[in-house]
Amino acid sequence: MLARRIIPCLDVAGGRVVKGVHFQSLRDAGDPVEQAARYDADGADELVFLDISASPEARRTTLDMVSRVAESIFIPFTVGGGIRSAADAGAALRAGADKVTVNTAAVRDPSLVSRLAESFGSQCIVAAVDVKRVEGRLTVVVNGGREATGLEAVEWCRHLEALGAGEILLTSMDRDGTGTGYDLPLIQAVSQTVSLPVIASGGAGNLAHLAEALEAGAHGVLAATIFHFQDSSLPRARAYLRERGYPVRP
Repeated sequence: MLARRIIPCLDVAGGRVVKGVHFQSLRDAGDPVEQAARYDADGADELVFLDISASPEARRTTLDMVSRVAESIFIPFTVGGGIRSAADAGAALRAGADKVTVNTAAVRDPSLVSRLAESFGSQCIVAAVDVKRVEGRLTVVVNGGREATGLEAVEWCRHLEALGAGEILLTSMDRDGTGTGYDLPLIQAVSQTVSLPVIASGGAGNLAHLAEALEAGAHGVLAATIFHFQDSSLPRARAYLRERGYPVRP
């Protein structure tokens, strides 16, 4: 069985790591390079860096920051925010990213996913899907959660797999930053529909929530608040999951 991944996330805006609730009310969580180095030293399986203001501000990813983070870590590194073309993806990879994630741009132009997969390989392409329940429907939202697309989330994930994405980063906007736990029905629905690895995001408030997401079908759990602001270290998280029988890296 493949090892399950524990993945801290750096949401970056204005050169700082930030974290909010429902993508709003951001609070400072430190310097991106310092945080990245700490998570690397603590044994994170991967690190995700999201330039969360790039799409709303219609700009490209801050590559100088990406380079500085990449130089400070040795673990796999995914970069997203402002990736709109093969040129943008190539620039992020040259700056030190191992994978790139696309969200808003993929909704605007789904063929982008195929072009990126053809250029760099599916293993480099993470399709980020932000989901909000709108009138009981699992709706894809973009532009930092500001815009509902009308796309049904599970079907969109199925389409992303067909387009060539290598994995799905699945975020519940309803749960983001709340600490109330991941959206387990959403994780189950997507995991049962696609054969791609699904990374659960949005809502982790304690270590039990990580286990719940893995039980629901996630291949990895992404979290920010519990690692940034709470006394939930990565070694503790790994030990907790191992004790409960989940295959995690030693």
